Amino acid sequence: MKHRVAFRKLRRTSSHRWSMLRTMVTQLIEHERIETTVQKAKELRRIADQMVTLGKQGDLHARRQAAAVVNGDAELHKLFTALADRYRDRDGGYTRILRTGIRQGDAAQMAFIEYIDRAGELRPARAPRSLLPPAALAALEAQQGTAAAARQQQAARNQGNPA
Repeated sequence: MKHRVAFRKLRRTSSHRWSMLRTMVTQLIEHERIETTVQKAKELRRIADQMVTLGKQGDLHARRQAAAVVNGDAELHKLFTALADRYRDRDGGYTRILRTGIRQGDAAQMAFIEYIDRAGELRPARAPRSLLPPAALAALEAQQGTAAAARQQQAARNQGNPA
C-alpha cells in the first residue's frame, strides 16, 4: 500500500533534496529547459507548477512564498512577469517531460523538463481542452455558427439598404 507517501525521496536527506529541488527550479526558470533524470523531473514538475501558480497570483504574499523557493532576484522577476503573462489563460500543466535516453555511466533514464508554449520548444503544445462534454461543445459551436450566419445575412441586407 502507498498510503501517506506524498513524494519521492530520491535517496537524499530532506535538506539535501529540498536544496537540490530549489536549485533545479531556479535553473528551470532561468533556462526554461533542463536535462535531468526522469524521477527528478517528475518531482521538479510539482514545484515548478506551484511557482508559476504563485507568479500568476502576483500579490506580495505570493511573491514572498516564491522567494522562499526561487534563488535569485532575476529569476523571481521573470517568474512574476514573463511566465505569469505567458500562462495567464492556462489552468495548470505548465511543464512537459520528454524522455531522452539512458545515461552512459549508471544507465539512469534521462529526460528534458521544459516550460510549454515558448520559442524553441521540442514539441508544440496542444491547445487547452474544454471542460464541456463533447455534446455540449458541439451544440455551442452549432449555436455560434448559426449566429455568425445570421450576422452575415444581416450585413448583406444592410449593404443593399443604407440606413
